[in-house]
Amino acid sequence: MTTRRQTLRPLWLALVLVAGLPAIDAVAAPATPTAATETTETDISAGLHELQSRWAQIRYRTPEARRESAFDQLYQRAQALTNAHPDSAALATWAGIIRASQAGAGGGLSALSQVKDARQAFEHAIALDPQVLSGSAYTSLGTLYHQVPGWPISFGDDDRARELLLKGLAIDPDGLDSNYFWADYLHDNDDDAGARQALQKAEAAAPRPGREIADAGRREEIRQLAAELDD
Repeated sequence: MTTRRQTLRPLWLALVLVAGLPAIDAVAAPATPTAATETTETDISAGLHELQSRWAQIRYRTPEARRESAFDQLYQRAQALTNAHPDSAALATWAGIIRASQAGAGGGLSALSQVKDARQAFEHAIALDPQVLSGSAYTSLGTLYHQVPGWPISFGDDDRARELLLKGLAIDPDGLDSNYFWADYLHDNDDDAGARQALQKAEAAAPRPGREIADAGRREEIRQLAAELDD
């Protein structure tokens, strides 16, 4: 079943996902590193840490009225990092997460072009490495397809969303975000029993050291969704 959304929902995936993204050590170093590759991996890891930390502060600690401009500034930084490291699937994923967060914070017509930018970033990340950040690019892209309006306004499509969310879930079956966003999808498609099971798995997900702000924010969203299921 394809859901035709006519308004852009708040995009919590910035998501898409910072709360559920694994630690920075998910960016593996080459088997036989040289000084140059070690420097590159260090730069990418530092960039990821910067984007993750700043995203969490904006999403959960910044007043709503200031979030759109803050996300815009962070997206400019993400673009600079992806331009410097065009083969980094992790940085591409984060560029998409931040751009989608900006769209959700601002809304309006400008959000329609921003979600297209986010889609392109996620697709690029998947092309580089489908497994990147424990399937977060799939989960983020699936959430995007689920949350944006459908044709003729935008590209939203729940059939495509389901396919992508399940791919992310297959890679990270016990993840906080993979299960949370799957639960959100199921709830919106009238499967509250399945959504409840997914939320139970999300609640049981292990905490990630260094992700305290983002984890706490996502767990509050899990509680809010669970309360909707109980209504």
